Amino acid sequence: MKYLYTLLVFILVSPITFAGGYQVSLHSHKNIGMGLIGTSLNCDASSAFYNPGALATLEEDYSFVAGISGIRSITKFQKEYPSIYQAVTDNPLGTPFYFYASAKFFKDISVGLAINTPFGNSLKWEDGWAGRFIIQEVNLQTLTFQPTISYNITENISLGAGLIIASGSFDMKRFLPVQDESGEGSATISGSTINYGFNAGIFIVPFSGFNMGLSYRSAIHMNIDDAEALFSVPESIEQNFPSPNTVGTSLPLPANLDFGASYRFSEKVMAGISLNYVFWSVYKSLDFNFDQNTSVLTDSQNPREYINTLTWRLGAEYNLFPDLYFRLGAYFDPSPVNTGYFSPETPGLNNIGLSTGLSFLPLSELSLDLSLLYVMGMERSVQYEPENFNGAYKSRAYIPGVGISYQF
Repeated sequence: MKYLYTLLVFILVSPITFAGGYQVSLHSHKNIGMGLIGTSLNCDASSAFYNPGALATLEEDYSFVAGISGIRSITKFQKEYPSIYQAVTDNPLGTPFYFYASAKFFKDISVGLAINTPFGNSLKWEDGWAGRFIIQEVNLQTLTFQPTISYNITENISLGAGLIIASGSFDMKRFLPVQDESGEGSATISGSTINYGFNAGIFIVPFSGFNMGLSYRSAIHMNIDDAEALFSVPESIEQNFPSPNTVGTSLPLPANLDFGASYRFSEKVMAGISLNYVFWSVYKSLDFNFDQNTSVLTDSQNPREYINTLTWRLGAEYNLFPDLYFRLGAYFDPSPVNTGYFSPETPGLNNIGLSTGLSFLPLSELSLDLSLLYVMGMERSVQYEPENFNGAYKSRAYIPGVGISYQF
């Protein structure tokens, strides 16, 4: 029985992560429409996020960009053969947003601000599903603020850097395989924290019409010392699960190294590529330290052993009319998740993304931007070893978005 309780605690805290598949790359609907190739582009203040080196090269002195997306996603689970059991998620609507602003106070120097939600997820499995003792629902959110400065060294080279202030929070719930006449036990954990990182980039124009960009976003360890843990268990074992309790942990947000190149073939046609290397290997394990320990509620470690990934992106823009732009894009985003520790709260699959978008300019300074992104999570048979939970997952996400930009 002691081993059972220890295992319950061990698997209870494992989902509290900003895990692979939940890096939310929705940072400007112009870029979303082109498969998110923004590292080598300098179309507006969104460069504060994609590549701060490009801010100083904007033609306009002032640029303001804002937008929001709606994420409607579903994940399906099929238990390992010969079982025919299936389950699906009932996820709430996700609404990541962004706001960017830049100003050129001197000829070669620009400052900017980026506010966005680069990590997060809302996932809820259907009631009574087979994996409810691993996870029932989880809500992860980050909000980052990035003041930025950019300097145009020469006509062809510019540099930029920004300080990232990241605020993160999470809430999760799972059921426990203990019960009485009132039903199964449950546990919820919630917490929040603030930490810091940086973003830096270089923007190069080797010759007219051809742009190159390289940017780096640092890893951020979201250290939480006082997350709240609440247990609802039968009265006979309440002494083993002090409630409320607090727990300390660290949630890693991985570093990103991005390279991009784009070329304007004519006044109407532009195309580009981007390679995004994500340092997911920083997510090796999760350590948890409870404020109140008992003989069964002990501090624990949970290995993950994620691997680094390289995402390939390509996109293009076509100026249909003087006041109308059309965009297409695609990308392949491989999963960093260790096959042996594939937990249903982090169903990070190999994703294929297809996108399109439009911009309408009712005024020369004003742009109304629309985008639509479809993400297909390719089916994958995996195992969650701590619970011997096997099966196949696949997912779909539909992400429309609307934004506005104003530059003068």
